[in-house]
Amino acid sequence: MFPLHDPLHDTMREELAAYDDLTAALLARRGITTKEDAERFLNPSYDEHLHDPFLMTEMQKAAERFARAITSGEKIAVWSDYDCDGIPGAVLLHDFLKKAGANFENYIPHRHEEGYGMNVRGIERLAKNGVTLVVTVDSGITDTEPVVRARELGMDVIVTDHHLPSEKLPEAFAILNPNAREDEMYPFKSLCGSGVAWKLVCATLAVAPELREKVPEGWEKWLLDMVGLATIADMVPLTGENRVLATYGLTVMRKSPRIGLQKLLRGMRVEQRGITEDDVGFMIAPRVNAASRLGEARDAFKLFITTDESEADLLAKKLEKLNRERKAQAGAITRAVHARLKERGEVRSVIALGDPEWRPALLGLVANTIADEYERPVFLWGREGNMSLKGSVRSGGETHIMELMQATEKVFAQFGGHAKAGGFTVVDTEVFFLEDRLVEAHARIETKEDDSLAQHADAAINPEEATHAFLQKVEKLAPFGIENPKPVFLLRDVRVADVSRFGKGEEHLKLKIGVDEGNGTIDAVTFFAKGAMARVAAQLAPGSRAHLLAHLERDTFSRGNPPQRGPFGVRLRLLDIRII
Repeated sequence: MFPLHDPLHDTMREELAAYDDLTAALLARRGITTKEDAERFLNPSYDEHLHDPFLMTEMQKAAERFARAITSGEKIAVWSDYDCDGIPGAVLLHDFLKKAGANFENYIPHRHEEGYGMNVRGIERLAKNGVTLVVTVDSGITDTEPVVRARELGMDVIVTDHHLPSEKLPEAFAILNPNAREDEMYPFKSLCGSGVAWKLVCATLAVAPELREKVPEGWEKWLLDMVGLATIADMVPLTGENRVLATYGLTVMRKSPRIGLQKLLRGMRVEQRGITEDDVGFMIAPRVNAASRLGEARDAFKLFITTDESEADLLAKKLEKLNRERKAQAGAITRAVHARLKERGEVRSVIALGDPEWRPALLGLVANTIADEYERPVFLWGREGNMSLKGSVRSGGETHIMELMQATEKVFAQFGGHAKAGGFTVVDTEVFFLEDRLVEAHARIETKEDDSLAQHADAAINPEEATHAFLQKVEKLAPFGIENPKPVFLLRDVRVADVSRFGKGEEHLKLKIGVDEGNGTIDAVTFFAKGAMARVAAQLAPGSRAHLLAHLERDTFSRGNPPQRGPFGVRLRLLDIRII
């Protein structure tokens, strides 16, 4: 049986007495243990819960330099990353600089030809164009050589970033990064790159009140659609200041006049006024990222800045096509991996495969699929445009990925990540021995039984309790994400009324779960049922009884299915199944 979290002790329950049992328990499990913290979490305020941007080291200096460049007509370049943090940041700085009447351009490096971060060739190109100030977004903190070259060419650089620095900080005019210095005083360290860039906009408006002649008071709030998009897509913790930015970001997205965003949502059949963090994470972000993975990141950038309806329509369709191509190419790599594993016969404790023709940008998606299916670590590599062998890894079980890579000697030129996922660059001469070395390291490291990996349920409910009203109570804690996960519910001894598959390849699973003793049912679905889930599903049949672990969510696809509860139906998102 699935374990339940321990109930709240009396002192904690009394402190959170203003809330029902479920809400109080969910708050406490997120480290929210006082009435004040609970109020701040459940009612994030733009005016009260955002920190003063000038608390960030060098913000005053950066804002004054940025304002001076804007008002004096200096040529400014915004150098951004090409992912779904860098692109929204590039868009918000574009919109601000355009509104302020600045002389500027946006530079977005090509993912496959230039790679991540600043590069000397790009800096030299900007210098020839007359640029005297470069502002980075979501990059720059490790780019010491390009920053030195910029100084040699007479350009100042303001770095806005959130990544960890290398041993030495770049010699930039100013560095805005809550994670750059040990003595950093900014109270929140987990902003995404776009969040830091937006803070610079707010500070610049504060130090240059003359800009308010062109940028009305409060206009900068309209940029929060891009900050919210990046905050959710970049998978930073949705706590503290990020919770405020994500909440207001979704609010602005639901009202945003951006014709490109509207066209993109229409093509995905997502209703703008009801957009959620799931829509951002699973629908919008993959399409933005597809632009750089298979085409030009600038297409995603242009989609969000254009005011031309025809251009927006073409770009939205282009991103949709690229996303389909991404899925198709990832599918082809997945089939190739399956074929190789079938040829081998035996599957070892760690899977490591590669091909110079595989695009590294797609391999995280494939590694995730294979790891889920085989329930073991999967390392996949391909060749990047700069000829390096880069790849992605997913855990697929209890193996701590970072510990495994640290234990594998002399194979990786670089690697990073966390317990469940990571990226790496392989030393060319070692790539043929990669799997052998990983298998040896896997055997050396002790696999520990970790109770934290067991999925605990937040509460036990009956199918008839899965109502729209109950879901609304749960959604008070949204937007959900890193460090604010969706609540998990245990449904004991339920009746499976029907079992079906859906999707082009019937890769998704849907159960109909009986409600009460009547004919009513509620849908329970999981997408890409693989591994243990697929094995259990194969044993299910109408009439089976099972324990379920699931999230509760709005069902926007089965509005007519009984029982109808509220404006949309409610369904279960399956996490695990145990047949009784």
